[in-house]
Amino acid sequence: MKFYVTTPIYYVNDVPTVGHAYTTIACDVLARYHRLRGDEVLFTTGTDENALKVVRAAEAQGIEPKPFADDMADRFRQEWRELDISYDDFIRTTEERQHRAVQVFFDSLYRSGDLYVGKYEGWYCVSDETYFREEELIEGRCPNPECGKKVEWMSEPAHFFRLSKYEQALLEQIGRDPGWLLPEFRKNEVVNFIRGGLRDVCISRHSDWGIPMPSTVPDSEGAVIYVWVDALVNYLTCAGYPDDRDRFEHYWPADVHVMAKDIFVRFHASMWPAMLMSAGLPLPKRIVAHGWWTQGGEKISKSRGGAVPRPGPVLEMLMEETGCSRPRAVDALRYYMLRQVPFGQDGEFTGEGLLIRYADDLANDLGNLLHRVLPMIRRYRQGLIPAPCQAEPELHDAAKAAAGGWDKAVSTLDFRGGLEVIWEFLGAANRYVDHKAPWALAKSGDDAALDRVLYAAAEAIRIAACLVAPVMPSTSDEIERQLGLEGWERRWPQASEWGLLPGGATIGQSERLFPRADAAKSKASPGEHTAPKSSTSAGKEAMISLKEFQKLELRVGEIVSAERVPNADKLLKLSVDLGEETRTMVAGIALSYKPEELVGRSVVVVANLEPATIRGVRSEGMILAGWVEGDDQSIAIVTPDRPVPKGSVVS
Repeated sequence: MKFYVTTPIYYVNDVPTVGHAYTTIACDVLARYHRLRGDEVLFTTGTDENALKVVRAAEAQGIEPKPFADDMADRFRQEWRELDISYDDFIRTTEERQHRAVQVFFDSLYRSGDLYVGKYEGWYCVSDETYFREEELIEGRCPNPECGKKVEWMSEPAHFFRLSKYEQALLEQIGRDPGWLLPEFRKNEVVNFIRGGLRDVCISRHSDWGIPMPSTVPDSEGAVIYVWVDALVNYLTCAGYPDDRDRFEHYWPADVHVMAKDIFVRFHASMWPAMLMSAGLPLPKRIVAHGWWTQGGEKISKSRGGAVPRPGPVLEMLMEETGCSRPRAVDALRYYMLRQVPFGQDGEFTGEGLLIRYADDLANDLGNLLHRVLPMIRRYRQGLIPAPCQAEPELHDAAKAAAGGWDKAVSTLDFRGGLEVIWEFLGAANRYVDHKAPWALAKSGDDAALDRVLYAAAEAIRIAACLVAPVMPSTSDEIERQLGLEGWERRWPQASEWGLLPGGATIGQSERLFPRADAAKSKASPGEHTAPKSSTSAGKEAMISLKEFQKLELRVGEIVSAERVPNADKLLKLSVDLGEETRTMVAGIALSYKPEELVGRSVVVVANLEPATIRGVRSEGMILAGWVEGDDQSIAIVTPDRPVPKGSVVS
């Protein structure tokens, strides 16, 4: 089957922000997913260069528009290469193929009777490239809340498109296909906009920069096509319109247009389908609007100026904070942007949020599954994958649920929901290793049971690599390399099949996927100490004086309640009675203890630790725990070996 997905084409008045990256990453994930399914994919993106704002940006730098646009288009291409974007076609609106497609398309609109010549007088926002009515302005400025710039009065002969003619047809299309516009609340905005009355739109202006109106249209001399209208035609151009009929009939209509919400209602969900109706062309199958990334509550936007988060510096920050490689930082950013907020809603972009997702989801869940299993295969089986075993129901069922959940989520672009079901599978895999305790099986000499558990855990890792591949392609490649599967031909059905990992394969050299952020910070900040996992790993730099130790206030407490922290597989929220007071503490022990197992237990806590908010829960202390011998991930809490009064000082 074919699958055609598009990003909008981006203005080249400035370099890309994380907002541009969000749209493009989402489309890349769709494209990679459909390629894994064996579909014939066309994934397009590009740059919009015929805008008046581009001319003015070039003038501000003292250069002509064309070389300015050339440089900016190269910057977009470079940014997408660095973010591992696998587009099939990058289109620029200054290309000859786009000029021809636009002129043929507008000639068809004229022949349909939907273009006429009139005079435009009204207010124009150069930043938004949009005309507004007097009553739409806010104190003489652009009504777009992310812009708010002064508008300019324009008066000139112009060509108009009969948009008003298509009010009823658009409403009928929306009613006939409920999933045509997503999300639902954005669709409702479109319906209200159309029912409020569509006006005919001005689609030309007089300028030296832009695509000329076709000569077949009256009064075309000196007229160029309005940037927002010529830009939309890029979706047809990339599909082969108008000259490659076979290609066009194969790929058009597009399966999904993806864009930010600010260009959804007025342009993509109203004007664009109306023009396609006028030209007698099929409508795209789905049009989807996502929310904005905000910073300080305001949209991240080039037009606002100031410090705008850009992908490059964000990646550098993540690498510096964690010590991870650039490919892992790229995949972490891709994951964070799709997991952090529902795709249709706005979300606050923060470095702290990115680091939390990195630590909790990638380092603790995905990375630890790999780095606890492969060392045991190397230690107990000389690095050879055991023979395939019968499917372990708890793992195979969880894998099938994750693959099916992702299939369903992708159909509605619910990336967050899809990743949540994948992480439920990772949680099941980590719990499987905890409960089966292969280190204990190795000590007992039960080789058959150990082989079964090691194979099942490794097979779960292979499945995990397939599940996360659309979002984190480089990480999936690295996981398969460490499993000894270099050259493996990955396909989506493998995500729900069991027993594909070949027995006898030699695992590759292990490298930590996602180094822990606290370790990197320790290196960067000599005054901060990270407790070693064992005495053999403690160097002189970890030594502290008696005076420093005496600063710690260690007390005995009793756990009076325990519950899981939502959306965090490893975290438990505990209420700990310290005698004179009861405190809330968050502990990363959920994979080793069930909440009900902890109630009534005595624990040792750091009582004078500065409070911290973890996953929205204020934690007022730390539970002491240690790593179980033979497994560097299972945890045992520190408990007095005989009854001690609550609140007692430990020294």
